[in-house]
Amino acid sequence: MAGHDPTEEWVPRGIDVSVPSVARVYDAMLGGKSNFAADRAVADKIRSILPVSAESAGEHRALLARGVRFLAAQGIDQFLDLGSGLPTVQNTHQVAQAANAAARVVYVDNDPMVLAHGRALLTENSGTAVITADIRDPDDVFGRPEVGQLIDLERPLGLMMVGVVHHLGDDDDPAGLIKRYLDRVTPGSHLFLSHFQAEPPVTDRMEQIFLQMLGSGRFRTTAEITAFFDGLDLVEAGVVDIPLWRPDKPRTRPPAPDDPNRLIAAGIGRKP
Repeated sequence: MAGHDPTEEWVPRGIDVSVPSVARVYDAMLGGKSNFAADRAVADKIRSILPVSAESAGEHRALLARGVRFLAAQGIDQFLDLGSGLPTVQNTHQVAQAANAAARVVYVDNDPMVLAHGRALLTENSGTAVITADIRDPDDVFGRPEVGQLIDLERPLGLMMVGVVHHLGDDDDPAGLIKRYLDRVTPGSHLFLSHFQAEPPVTDRMEQIFLQMLGSGRFRTTAEITAFFDGLDLVEAGVVDIPLWRPDKPRTRPPAPDDPNRLIAAGIGRKP
């Protein structure tokens, strides 16, 4: 799979490319170029257990676009994209601003490469910002000047946690963290979340690979994922496999048992 050589000058200072990152592994899965040998090794190992292709990773990206369009249709015009990953196709700001040119987006990720690539992408987009921060610290995230400049917490927003909560271990208390974010936003705000879905025994091995090679990656049951929306009004179709979440075209049949897209569940909930 194509990727950059670690010796190229574009690597931001201070990044150890021998250590894989979540954002770059996902980029490798999408067939992107902002990844290195260590990232591709993780992607290849995952494929050795389950042939997750660029098409499958693209299905997750298509979910993001559908979710953002849905939120825009509900009148949401500001988005906090937590654990956003590297810029690729159908980024949150592109989808949101296609629906509403005045939409504002703040991307948050702990990988400095996201900041470097994001700034280059957004040089002429005053309604969008990228910050490097740990999403496990909501006080820091909400305290950043970029958030204060672009996000009005007295108005509903789209709180996006797409493909990130499964990289929080149980010790991180993901349910408590989500609640801390939701406590800071006004009623009418929406939580958009997707998460690795447990499907033993395949996902048991995949979880081991994530934990060994990446240091994070938890597969949780559908009930555990649904519990993250406690206190919210789940929108139709609830928490389901990503191909089944409000598809652009009706599906004639559900995903097959060996469809890797069944290993990710997603949903959106509205804060009453």
